[in-house]
Amino acid sequence: MFAPTPDKLRYEGKAKQIYATDDPALIVMHYKDDATAFNGVKKAQIADKGVINCRLSTYFMEMMAKAGIPSAFIEQIGPRDQLCHVVEIIPVEVVVRNVVAGSLAKRLGVPEGGRLARPLVEHFYKSDALNDPQINEDGAILMGYAAGWELAAMREYSLRVNDALRTFWDGLGVDLVDFKLEFGRQNGRVVLADEISPDGSRLWERATGRKLDKDVFRRDLGDLSETYRELYQRVFGESLGG
Repeated sequence: MFAPTPDKLRYEGKAKQIYATDDPALIVMHYKDDATAFNGVKKAQIADKGVINCRLSTYFMEMMAKAGIPSAFIEQIGPRDQLCHVVEIIPVEVVVRNVVAGSLAKRLGVPEGGRLARPLVEHFYKSDALNDPQINEDGAILMGYAAGWELAAMREYSLRVNDALRTFWDGLGVDLVDFKLEFGRQNGRVVLADEISPDGSRLWERATGRKLDKDVFRRDLGDLSETYRELYQRVFGESLGG
């Protein structure tokens, strides 16, 4: 009933495909092996990336459900497939930063690695054509992208996700540098959407500072497939397929 087939493909993004199901309230989210960087300028196929990100995102979405944070995720139904509720995506991404890195370091002209006194929450308008420009809460409200109460819920959930993920990764000797989240509207409430995976996170090994995320691909630091396999091993205590 829920198997993704070409005739049911409704949307294809950089890393995932969305398929309709026989139930108009449900979709299947299929994780691809594609990796992109710099708004799609750099592209590659990464072995088993889709399988790893699907399993990791399932794990983290289930973790958030236990923490009382609602999401569109229902269950994993295949190695690369998740069954999810249909939601209306809010066109504002939330980025939570614990350490200075990436675009924050570039914007402010400061070196990466400085720890922030408290988490920094930033917002970006979802637009590939505009390279996801930064926007503040007033701008998001005045442009009609989100209501004030939605942004408040998004901030609260994002900080709670940050607390849960930081605690988890701390236990594995990994620093959660930053991550991005997407949200959607479902039955008059705000819910987590999309995924929580190393594709949208910065993860640094605490003892060495070694990068364990998509920066390995962005910056040509090594084999991203091997990096993601290592993360899988750390999280689940076994190798992929083991």
